[in-house]
Amino acid sequence: MKKIKILLIEDNRLLREGISAMLNKQEDMHVVAMVSDGENILKMINKANPEIILLDLGLRSQNSLKVVKLIKYSYEKTKIIVMDLIPLQADILEYVQAGVSGFILKDANIEDFYKTIRSVHEGNQVLPPHLTGSLFSQIVEQAINGDKPSKVIDAVRMTKRERQVIELIADGSTNKEIAQKLHLSTFTVKSHVHNILEKLTLNSRVQIAKHAHLSNEYKTTKEMDSSDNK
Repeated sequence: MKKIKILLIEDNRLLREGISAMLNKQEDMHVVAMVSDGENILKMINKANPEIILLDLGLRSQNSLKVVKLIKYSYEKTKIIVMDLIPLQADILEYVQAGVSGFILKDANIEDFYKTIRSVHEGNQVLPPHLTGSLFSQIVEQAINGDKPSKVIDAVRMTKRERQVIELIADGSTNKEIAQKLHLSTFTVKSHVHNILEKLTLNSRVQIAKHAHLSNEYKTTKEMDSSDNK
């Protein structure tokens, strides 16, 4: 059986050795090399010729995003899976745009760990499970396809009041502060927040704030692109 050749980049020695031992027990997987950081990674890839790279998103000595960009620039066909506890949505989008194919949560069960590696090897994109089916997963899918994520964001119908609430949440305002600023009752604000969460298929105010910042970022980019074309 042909084995999936894996290069592991993890700066925690115990994790590095543990993950390597676990993967090498699989009949279809083989860790061809292990490194503690992203330095000299191109030489290592050239020597080991891995098909999959497992990369710790929180390297202490290197910026993991820069490592991803460096790898994809020189070895476009090499697939990269990043590992983290719970990556932020903004981080996920950046890594997908940089060329990452999959994400593994460090508290994932062993079978999910293996499944992600095999799925990415087969050419699939794998997002963290907690984002599956969310608006954000649709945004990421748009990014993968090269479309503007703002198309998905704009497709969600919000009332004028709901958009005002989103902006105030993004600014860090509490429900009480939003109620005072918009001359509403706290109960009404809570109702708006509930509706916003349902429409965006999100779970918390923090996610609403990140959605707002993401939306503004892409709208700004869209405006700049439009200005450049004039």
